[in-house]
Amino acid sequence: MFRPTRDNDGVTDTPREQIALARAGMAVRTTVAAPFTGRARRELTFCLIGVAFGLVVLAAPFVLIGLATAVTLLLPRPDHQPAVNVSFLVIIPLGLVAIVVLATTAGRAYGALQRRVAAQLLDTRIEPPPPRRSASGRERTIGALLGDGPGWRALGYGLVKIPLSVAEGYAVLCWVAGIVNISYPFWWRLFRNHPPSVRLSAVPMVTPLGLFHVETFGGTFAAFGAGVAMLLAAPWLARGVSRLDVAVMRPLLGPGKLAEQVRQLRDSRAQAVDDAAAMVRRLERDLHDGAQIRLATLAMTLGMASEKLGTDGAAPDVDEARELVAAAHRGAKDALADLRDLVRGIHPPVLDAGLPDALSTLAAGCPIPARLTTDLPIRPAPAIETIAYFCIAELLANATKHSQASHIAIDVTARSNKTLAITVDDDGIGGASVTAGGGLAGLTRRISTVDGDMRVTSPSGGPTTIAIDLPMSA
Repeated sequence: MFRPTRDNDGVTDTPREQIALARAGMAVRTTVAAPFTGRARRELTFCLIGVAFGLVVLAAPFVLIGLATAVTLLLPRPDHQPAVNVSFLVIIPLGLVAIVVLATTAGRAYGALQRRVAAQLLDTRIEPPPPRRSASGRERTIGALLGDGPGWRALGYGLVKIPLSVAEGYAVLCWVAGIVNISYPFWWRLFRNHPPSVRLSAVPMVTPLGLFHVETFGGTFAAFGAGVAMLLAAPWLARGVSRLDVAVMRPLLGPGKLAEQVRQLRDSRAQAVDDAAAMVRRLERDLHDGAQIRLATLAMTLGMASEKLGTDGAAPDVDEARELVAAAHRGAKDALADLRDLVRGIHPPVLDAGLPDALSTLAAGCPIPARLTTDLPIRPAPAIETIAYFCIAELLANATKHSQASHIAIDVTARSNKTLAITVDDDGIGGASVTAGGGLAGLTRRISTVDGDMRVTSPSGGPTTIAIDLPMSA
């Protein structure tokens, strides 16, 4: 359990308050340092490219109209036949047909480029949609082109990109105008050192609230303050717009809801098969290297003790036989301990009393003081309890090894009797991430087999919050 601590004024701080203070301090440091991080630069670049994409989509109709007009004027036509009639009768209908037929191809290319930009700058991987197919299985038929749902969705994303690019341009404006406004006090004396009798026009200053004018040196400090505020706000604006863009991108540029569900089921099945095979290999290794060797040693020791005791009459060496029997007894107890550990790794017996009691035992045995809060009106399915138990055990082990935390808070609640929500907080140094081959990656695979979800928030310097959502029934 958590032990409250006292500061120099004798005021008691609970672990929750300590974690809240650590989060507040980290939030202030993150806000101040946000404009200077690599993530902020990447998100700014994403917004810049987003503005360019929006302009391309906005200009595309005018470019097509211009090309159609140019082709109409350049094509030969009968004498005294107006160019307008030729365009209405021939060029425009053919152009519209070509645009409709090739629209999905252009949309797919546009979507692929957007997914690549998101992957490179935002580290967000969006699975591409499946290749288009017609009823006959071909890709290039008119029916496949016109019935290409992912291509039309990509075109829809292009239309949505226009208002998104306006918001992204606003974030870029805050960056650029913020830097310009900060520079006002530094160059004002160099370029505005005119005699008092000379009156110069005011210098404009761009802010999110509109255009203002600076007329005096004192006014440059107001521009400086506005620039600092804009620079501090710009990364968060860019981050919010980027996340909104990605949220729109997933359903419109991804494989679609049904295809995504099929892919997730396929991946979950593969992960479940791999986990089962890994568990079988682990059990075989543990049995072979642990209990089997101990039992073989036990049999050999009992055999030697039997030889020392002899077959009949008085035992020739009773003392040595007793030592061998005592060694066999110790070996039997060690083998039983190995078997208990093996069974506990498959299904902890403490779970038979329910998840809250099992987690209480787990928290009590944690080297770092841990406080447990549970609210489970109904009991989850046994498979879900097992996954939850091992997830929390793994998170406590990771915190003990790496976090350098002084407190851990575990919260397990049932939301609407449908979702088991698990939250593990610690006030350590942070830096936890889901990396290939790591413990958190293994938890992610195990959780995904039951359509669960895990979110890791662990900035450098801490604190760390790991939230897991599991269904109440598998």
